[in-house]
Amino acid sequence: MTNNTTKTHYTFLSYFVLFLWGFVVIDVGLGQNTTSDEIKIGVVLDLKTNFSKICLTSINMSLSDFYQTHPHYRTRLSLHVRDSMEDIVEASDAAYDLIKKDQVSAIIGPRSSTQAEFMIKLANKFEVPTITFSATSPLLKSIDNPYFVRATIDDSFQAEAIAAIVKSFGWRSVVAIYVDNELGGGIMHSLSDALKDVEVQRSVISPKASDDQILKELYKLKTEQTRVFFINMDSSLGFRVLKKAREIGMMEEGYVWLLSNGMTHMMRHNGRSLETMQGLLGVRSHVPQSKELEDFRLRWKGKFEKENPVGDGTEFNVFALWAYDSITALAMAVEKTNTKTYMRTYGPHLLEALSDVEFKGLAGEFKLIKRQLESSTFEIINVVGDEERIIGLWTPNSGLVNVKSNKTTSFLGNKFGPVIWPGNSAVVPKGWEIPTSGNKIKVGVPVNKGFLNFVDIETNPISNVTTATGYAIDIFEAALKELPYSVIPQYGFEPPGDNYNDLVHQVYEGKWDAVVGDITITSNRSSYVDFTLPYTESGVSMIVPVRGNKNKNAWVFLKPWSLDLWITTGCFFIFIGFVVWLFEHRVNTDFRGPPHHQIGTSVCFSFSTMVFAHRERVVSNLARFVVVVWCFVVLVLTQSYTASLTSFLTVQSLQPTATNVEDLIRSGESVGYQQGGFVKDILLGLNFSESQLKPFGSAEECDDLLSKGTSKGGIAAAFDEVPYLKDIVSRYCSKYAMVEPSFKTASFKPSFKTAGFGFAFPKNSPMTGDVSRAILKVTQSKEMSLIENKWFNHLNLASDCPDPDTTDLSSNRLTLSSFWGLFLIAGVASFLALLVFVALFLYEHRHTLCSNSEGSICRKLKSLFRIFDEKDIRSHTFRSSAVHNVSSPITPCTPSPSNVQIRPLPRTMSLNREFELRRAS
Repeated sequence: MTNNTTKTHYTFLSYFVLFLWGFVVIDVGLGQNTTSDEIKIGVVLDLKTNFSKICLTSINMSLSDFYQTHPHYRTRLSLHVRDSMEDIVEASDAAYDLIKKDQVSAIIGPRSSTQAEFMIKLANKFEVPTITFSATSPLLKSIDNPYFVRATIDDSFQAEAIAAIVKSFGWRSVVAIYVDNELGGGIMHSLSDALKDVEVQRSVISPKASDDQILKELYKLKTEQTRVFFINMDSSLGFRVLKKAREIGMMEEGYVWLLSNGMTHMMRHNGRSLETMQGLLGVRSHVPQSKELEDFRLRWKGKFEKENPVGDGTEFNVFALWAYDSITALAMAVEKTNTKTYMRTYGPHLLEALSDVEFKGLAGEFKLIKRQLESSTFEIINVVGDEERIIGLWTPNSGLVNVKSNKTTSFLGNKFGPVIWPGNSAVVPKGWEIPTSGNKIKVGVPVNKGFLNFVDIETNPISNVTTATGYAIDIFEAALKELPYSVIPQYGFEPPGDNYNDLVHQVYEGKWDAVVGDITITSNRSSYVDFTLPYTESGVSMIVPVRGNKNKNAWVFLKPWSLDLWITTGCFFIFIGFVVWLFEHRVNTDFRGPPHHQIGTSVCFSFSTMVFAHRERVVSNLARFVVVVWCFVVLVLTQSYTASLTSFLTVQSLQPTATNVEDLIRSGESVGYQQGGFVKDILLGLNFSESQLKPFGSAEECDDLLSKGTSKGGIAAAFDEVPYLKDIVSRYCSKYAMVEPSFKTASFKPSFKTAGFGFAFPKNSPMTGDVSRAILKVTQSKEMSLIENKWFNHLNLASDCPDPDTTDLSSNRLTLSSFWGLFLIAGVASFLALLVFVALFLYEHRHTLCSNSEGSICRKLKSLFRIFDEKDIRSHTFRSSAVHNVSSPITPCTPSPSNVQIRPLPRTMSLNREFELRRAS
């Protein structure tokens, strides 16, 4: 009985456990179906378009995938799809219907930027977040529209990448072809900012343009110079434009086509073939490859073909990935938002939760910054065959980088594979061409009245045809011949007024394609136009009258050296004489005797080294050392003096009346300047008074003023740019000389600095660089010398003018600065020898300094001076003389010169002195 009771007890427990398990399972299942909150989400797309079908498939797959991986979520998105029928009004009406009737909490869409503008206004009014994955126009700013969320890349982000490509290849002009709506025009402001150093031309095409209208615009572009085109529009219209461009030969060698991010991603849309896009470049946002992306690609293709049996090989695009990620982000944000708590303020809280969502999606990192998806990397692709070849990457921090090494580079280097351009060319297009129907350019020429050698206007009296001639015209036409294409200049003549600024500004205004003449390159003018390389010398100089210099002056021998050099040399002669006397006085009888005899000997010895005719022997090693160094210095000085004096007496035959500006200002001399130029401002800046300045308009007027001189109402010097002064000197080379004034190398105001004469072209004109290179070829050829001889040297025979290379009219005196190194060597050598002599002398007579018997320091110094004045009997020079006298016997037959009896010499100092005194007497 006990066993039966136990058995019954276990059976009851078993049934009870099974009942509880079944109840829990049923409760969980019912809980999933009954306690989940349904959040209505509106979807507005152009359902009849293939693009919307692709994205809608991705949206449905995203919703299904998300809740399969998140079954525990208590919220569920319920999609309410509306067709906008490719119409702006229909899109807005569909959004309004979803908000008012279906009371959706958020809207996904619309497809285009034009539709989004109106929908965003509804979203702001009703506080319903609108999330777009395909409206890329920068005009739809998230900052101005708080309920607008852009889960795609703003078109303005690609502007820097496009600019980097253009600048990398050195193109200076780009034509932006864009559609006339928010999508096309939105990027232009950012593109112009990124290409601030590049000319950006615009070509606008209507969204409803016919093929004829497209062809008309393309033919217009074909007649222009620029061959670099950037295209940004809806893919269907954009590829129609590319197709027509190919038909009229605008995809041949020399052309460049850049596609925007949206068009590059849509290359294969609707099964489009890449064969018609060979050589195109494009930028597209980088999508990292992953296993999840590849798995989604296969699943999406199967689902799309099942839903659309009549397919054309369409592939999904990046917009489909952004649509997938948008639904994922929205589902995560909805789950974070407590619907019961924020029922009345659901929109703002959903928007806040959506801004905090961050995850790794199929298209890359999903992170909204100011309600906008950010992209950090763009791929640069080149269409080759049926392949979209990635030739580089662009990042905001590094710019263009190598795909393999991730190093910053340029496409012009060899680190990338070869880029294939339109026409199957491997040669980088230069970005512009002179069109066959536009090879004539309008050239403005100033009508001069003065220096006609540079620019002159001649009118044929018979045909009444006006032509331009002159030095500048010949160089310009010679440069045009060096261009690789034909350019025919059509000259127009314009009075320059007070100066050439107005004429240069007319180039900026578009009146002239170029201005040719004696146009000075200045920083102010360069802000309006581009100048070629200068074809003349630069700078401002002055000319002064020259006078005959036959060097009849009796003191001409003093001119080779400046005063400071004469004084320094004389002082060193005296100093060297003193040093030598100091070393020789105790050991050399030639430097002994009465004071006036010693002074004369020292000075004579020093100055006689100038001609190496010194008679006195030098026996001290220290003196020999000093004399050797000094003789070297004297040798250099004498040779330099001889050469300079020879130059003064033989070469120089003309001397300028003035050589520097300071003398002219100090003496109050009048000076001249060319009327209408900027030289007057320079002279006023150099402290010339207004009364000292006199204008001239031609070389003849300048000659007349200089011939009169200041005393007769003329001028003492003329200031102008170097080319003008050379023209004057070539006419009157025997009367004037060009002297380089001191202010040319001084640092004066930048507006006064010039770079010579050049030709002016519009900003970013492609001809500027080509003409500059052509000028280099002309100036380095023999043709340049022919042109110069034609316009300048024909006025005077070459024999009439001194050779400028051998006639240096500026001061050519030798100055102390040329020889201070030599004097430094001589001075240091003498000073060191002097230190050694003093040290040895004091050491030899240290007992005198240390002796207490001498008393005060003054008496000790007197003793030292007394010892210094005496002969150093221990010197080898005196010992050798004494020995010679002792060893020479006096025979009885030889008369004795004195009554001194010779006997063996004692070794004491007193006897030695006595012997010397007797011998000296």
